[in-house]
Amino acid sequence: MDAQKPEINNEMGTIRIADEVVSTVAGLAAADVEGVASLSGGWGTDLVEKLGRKNLGKGIKVEVADGSTSIDIAVVVKFGYAIPDVAETVQQEVKQSVETMTGLIVNAVNVNIIAVDIKKEEPVEDQTVDDSELE
Repeated sequence: MDAQKPEINNEMGTIRIADEVVSTVAGLAAADVEGVASLSGGWGTDLVEKLGRKNLGKGIKVEVADGSTSIDIAVVVKFGYAIPDVAETVQQEVKQSVETMTGLIVNAVNVNIIAVDIKKEEPVEDQTVDDSELE
C-alpha cells in the first residue's frame, strides 16, 4: 500500500508533489553536470526511450516521506573526467534543484556510477581548399 504523499497546505488548498516530478527535476539537474554522459535506468527504460518515449526521470529512485526525500541516481560518466568530482557535483546540483523547485528537504543524493562512456569525439576535417589544388 502506498503511503500518503506529503502535502503543502495553504489558504487556497493543498499541494501534492508526485515522486515522478522530483525524479524529473533531479534528472534534469544531473544531466546538466559537465562530465555526465547520460542517466541510465537499465535496459528496459533505455529500450522504451529508443522507441520514442523520453523519460527524464530514468535511472532515478525517489523516496519521499514527511517533507523530505532521498534520491538514488544512476549515472554514466564521460571518459576523462574525475569520477568523484562528477559525482559530488551531481549531488550538489540535484540537492539544490530539488530543494529550490519543490520545497522538500533532500536528506541524501546517492550517486551510482554504472558505466564510463568511452566514445571519442569525431574530429572535424578542415574543409579549406589549398590554392594549389585549384590549378
